Amino acid sequence: MRIGIDARFYGPVGKGLGRYTEKLVGYLEQVADPDDRFFIFLRKENFDSYVPGNPRFRKVLADYPWYSVREQVFLPFLLGRYRLDLVHFPHFNVPIFYGRPFVVTIHDLILLRFPTVRNTTRSRYTYRLKYAAYRLAIASAIGKARTILTVSNFTEQDILATFPEAKGKTIVAYEGCDFGADAGGPVGSSISAGHGILAPYFLYVGNAYPHKNLEAFISLAARFREVMFVLVGKGDYFYGRLRGAVESAGIRNIVFTGFVPDAELSGLYRGATGYLFPSLYEGFGLPPLEAMRFGIPVIAARRGSLPEILGEAALYFDPDDSDDLAKKVGEILNDPRLVSELAKKGKDRATMFRWRDMADVTYDAYRRAREG
Repeated sequence: MRIGIDARFYGPVGKGLGRYTEKLVGYLEQVADPDDRFFIFLRKENFDSYVPGNPRFRKVLADYPWYSVREQVFLPFLLGRYRLDLVHFPHFNVPIFYGRPFVVTIHDLILLRFPTVRNTTRSRYTYRLKYAAYRLAIASAIGKARTILTVSNFTEQDILATFPEAKGKTIVAYEGCDFGADAGGPVGSSISAGHGILAPYFLYVGNAYPHKNLEAFISLAARFREVMFVLVGKGDYFYGRLRGAVESAGIRNIVFTGFVPDAELSGLYRGATGYLFPSLYEGFGLPPLEAMRFGIPVIAARRGSLPEILGEAALYFDPDDSDDLAKKVGEILNDPRLVSELAKKGKDRATMFRWRDMADVTYDAYRRAREG
C-alpha cells in the first residue's frame, strides 16, 4: 500500500498538532508492514526537522500554508503525482476537491462549540467568512473520509451528535504521553530565576485561547496572594489580552514566562506545587497528563474529555464556580496526604497512554479504510 501523510504541521511549528503528527510518523516507522511505502509531505520550515529512520519512508516538499487557497488548489495535484492508495490528514483541513481515499483525524469541534469573535483577531465580517469556511471544510472531510480517527470517546460522541453521517466511520485512537518520562536536571530553572518564581506556585502550560478559561487565574490569584501562578506559552494576541486584564486588576502574583524549551520546562514542572487546567473544552487534554508524569497534582475543570482522560487521578472543579476552584487550590496547599495520593494516581494514569498504541490503532485504521 502507498500511504501519504500530510505532515505539514510536523514538529514545533504545528504546536499540539505538530507533536501529534511527529509522534504519529515516528511510531508508524516502527509498526508499518515491510510491503508498504509512506510519503511524508512537509513544508520548507519543517522539512529538515524530519529525518526518516525507515527506508520505506520518503520526504516530499509540500510548501502550501495551512487553511490557504494554495492548499485547496495545489495539494491535491501534488498528492495525485504519487499514486497514493490512501492519505492520512491529521487535521480537518482536507482539500475539498480531493477525491481519492483518505483518513482524517478530528481532534475536537472547538470552533463549533465556541463560535465567537473572541477567538480571532479579525473583523466580525471576516470571522463569519472564516467560520463558514471551517463548517464547509469539516463537513466535507467527515462526509468523504473512509475512516475518521478521534482522540477520545468524548470527541467521537460530539462528532456523531453533530454529523450523523459519520456513523460507522469513527475509531478512537488515544494520544500518548511521554514528556517528562526521563526528565532530569535540578528542580527549578533559569526561567524561575529570571521571572522571580518562588514556591509555592501553580503551573499552566499551553495557549490562551478563550476556551482555555485562563481568566480564572485572575480571581484565584487575588484570593491567594502568597501563591504564584505561572503561565507558560508563546506570547500572542490572546496572551497579550490576558496580560492586560491582569495588569488592570492589579494582580502581581501571575507570571507570564512566554515560550519555554522542554529542557527548562521540566524544571518548572518538577518545582510546581500543582498544575491547574481550567479549560472549558478539550478533545483530549495532553498537558495535564504530562504534568502527571512529573508527579504533580492536577486540578482540572470537569468539562469536555478531561474526566475521561484524567480519570480519578485529578481533582476536579466546577468552572462556573470560582469558590469551588479556590477550595480545590486550598486542598492542594494544605493536605499533604491528598497531594501524595494524587501524585501516585497521576503517574499511573499517564503511563496508560502510549504513542505506540496510537500508531497501532491508526495503522489498523489504514487497513480498514483500504479494504472499505
